Amino acid sequence: MKIELQRITIRQLVDGFTDNDEEGVTGYGGRLNIRPKYQREFVYDKKQQQAVIDTVFKHFPLNVMYWVETDDGTYELLDGQQRTMSICSFYKGDLEIVLNGRLKLFGNLTEDQIKRFLDYKLMVYICTGGTDSERIEWFQTINIAGEELTDQEIYNATYCGEWVTALKRKFSKTGCVAKKLGGDYVKGSPLRQDVLHTVLSWISDGNVERYMAEHQDNTNADREWQYFQRVVAWIKSVFPKVRREMKDVNWGVLYKKYKDGDFSATELEARVAALMEDEDVTRKAGIYPYVLSGDERQLSIRAFTPRMKREAYERQHGICPACGRHFALADMEGDHITPWHDGGRTVADNCQMLCRDCNRRKGGK
Repeated sequence: MKIELQRITIRQLVDGFTDNDEEGVTGYGGRLNIRPKYQREFVYDKKQQQAVIDTVFKHFPLNVMYWVETDDGTYELLDGQQRTMSICSFYKGDLEIVLNGRLKLFGNLTEDQIKRFLDYKLMVYICTGGTDSERIEWFQTINIAGEELTDQEIYNATYCGEWVTALKRKFSKTGCVAKKLGGDYVKGSPLRQDVLHTVLSWISDGNVERYMAEHQDNTNADREWQYFQRVVAWIKSVFPKVRREMKDVNWGVLYKKYKDGDFSATELEARVAALMEDEDVTRKAGIYPYVLSGDERQLSIRAFTPRMKREAYERQHGICPACGRHFALADMEGDHITPWHDGGRTVADNCQMLCRDCNRRKGGK
């Protein structure tokens, strides 16, 4: 694999620029594929885009970009999409900047300003030869300036192909069908691959990379889309009332374990509502798995304060009421006299200090 540094002017870069969304984004006289299948979606905000153009007009150096020569002599943009798209957006009039104290679009620049912009030279490393795996490894080691790659973006690059393109169409586009259908239950941004990563994590029991390696030769995303539809339909049938805490629930685990259970949505909602108001429940997202499993660890019940524990320790004179032995405060733990699930609250009067062994034995019952 050979890597050479070349100076490419913006004039050369924007020559023949086209942006047909999913059909492709090209530049450099039609010879540069600006958004290959494995590339991230455009995530720079307006301020970041303007900072790129400001850098150009000040003739400060932009970070280097990386292109890969393909077998047919054209190029794929390996790294630098955010900066490249910012430049092209300004060129086609979709972005304004402040220049010399005045708001400017490309179309109302003076001739000398246009020349200054178009003659700016980008530093581009062009990679030729090498295997696909070598190129992907290179991609994985490159740090996108100002925007670190997410794990899912790395996986998309590693296992690029028709399947990943189909997945992104369903789960990674602005206004994608997955966000419209199940946005109440999935956290994060489609553009940063959060929705896709969450769904693949659900379906793979958390083994996203292995799942993608096993399915990378698929030609469509029907399996994943149908699975997502089933999960969302189950959530809506069991927990019809939408709450913001739902986005923090691992619905994949719950669906797999409880999808065939016989539940009353009305009864579950009454329990969820009561627990949402319970001040002792500090992890509200854990309410959903708790009402299905009964596992109190999901709730992170509020702990006794140091003051409560100290008061209980002094009342007990350092004696563990379970085993009758004396312990230092540091060797004892706060415990609910009346268990939380029996109505006991996390208040001073309901606090006792048990030695660690006794507390572990009680907690394991």
